Amino acid sequence: MNDNEGLIAGLVAKARAAQAVAAGWDQARVDEVCVAVGWSVYDDEHIARLAASAVEETGMGVVADKITKHKNKVLGSLRDIRGARSVGLIEVDEARGLRKYAKPVGVVGALAPVTNPTATPASNGLAILKGRNAVIFAPHPKAKRSSGLAVGYMRAALKKVGAPEDLVQMIEEPSIELTGELMRQVDLVVATGGGAMVKAAYSSGTPAYGVGPGNAVQLLAEDADPLDAAAKIAVSKAFDNATSCSSENSVVAHDAVYDAFVAAMKAKGGYLCSAEEKAKLRSWIWVVGKDGHEGLNPKIIAKGAELIARDAGLTVPAGTRFIMVEAGGDPAAERFAHEKLSPVLTLWRCSSFDDGLRTVVGITDACGTGHSSGVFTSNDEYVDRMGRTMRSSRVMVRQGMVSGNGGTFANGMPSTVTLGCGTWGGNITSENIHWKHFINVTWLSLPIAMDRPSDADIFGAYLAKYEKA
Repeated sequence: MNDNEGLIAGLVAKARAAQAVAAGWDQARVDEVCVAVGWSVYDDEHIARLAASAVEETGMGVVADKITKHKNKVLGSLRDIRGARSVGLIEVDEARGLRKYAKPVGVVGALAPVTNPTATPASNGLAILKGRNAVIFAPHPKAKRSSGLAVGYMRAALKKVGAPEDLVQMIEEPSIELTGELMRQVDLVVATGGGAMVKAAYSSGTPAYGVGPGNAVQLLAEDADPLDAAAKIAVSKAFDNATSCSSENSVVAHDAVYDAFVAAMKAKGGYLCSAEEKAKLRSWIWVVGKDGHEGLNPKIIAKGAELIARDAGLTVPAGTRFIMVEAGGDPAAERFAHEKLSPVLTLWRCSSFDDGLRTVVGITDACGTGHSSGVFTSNDEYVDRMGRTMRSSRVMVRQGMVSGNGGTFANGMPSTVTLGCGTWGGNITSENIHWKHFINVTWLSLPIAMDRPSDADIFGAYLAKYEKA
């Protein structure tokens, strides 16, 4: 056994011992522990420290927005698990003679991204604990202090209520090698982070939940309220300097509302680039790396709009919260159609709903298939068309996507920081990853009265239509 194997084996052994204790808890005890841990990462003083630490250590995001994110994600997770059955008999179907029993999955290895190093452990940790599991976090090396602070609060809360502290642990000095070893030794992996790490999780040989790349796109139909759309999208786009994969990257707006929408976005702190400025911004946002391939410039990720503009050689007014560029034509040929992980928004025109829907499909096909899309309309036919057409795991209607995708108190989406993108995004699930994904379920089957259909019931119509003598 090498050093990496030994270090991880030690963490896993402690996690298994702690999880063995939790496996014997009843529902009341589980819920008591979850509330205690939730409070430890919800308390105002702790959240303020976590937010400040994350911004100071990573240089990404906005402290005030991270505080808001923490509040919403922790409270949302606690709302979802409150009253939910995750222990013992959780469902009875008398008609089919079925009973379902919840069991822990065991020890979970959870990867946290540099963009959300404190909210991710807090939110995922509660969902994992709800299933009576233990968790070992693998933070990003550039955010280990912040993630460690969150884990420390959670461990202290466990100790306070007499629960094993080792239900929550973390790799203190994370590396690619240690994270890889963690994924090999645990029972389940949840990977919230970059594409390479998600791919590694799926290749680890351990069952894994991963997330696909984001590239959230909104469509404004001709009946959209441009002021309402701008108010919601501006907040969503600028929130935490677009650290979230749900931050809008493009808006496709109908000609009837385009000008009013753009004017409203400018009033909300948006700056619209000229063609020359767009070219300068293009050359700064995407650069050729050491591997010879063009990719996002790390220096722009989750940075403020004014800083990005200055470094790109643009002059923007003080107080600019996000930068806008206009695009057209085939999204496959437009670099600005891609995810930008920064407060930069691409605007597209459309002449009809069908035209706009084609553009949204083209944008998500170019990048971010399976993640999310949205529409501002009150036309039920348009809403249904979005739902039927988009290869998106979630479609938001008249909502900002940065909060809507991961669940708010004004929609019914499960609260999460980990968004599955289905097979479209190379993921095993298209759901929001929440507590239900961290339990095993035993189906117990009782005998019921025979209910075998006749051949005529099943094949009659087919035989009459296609197999006539």
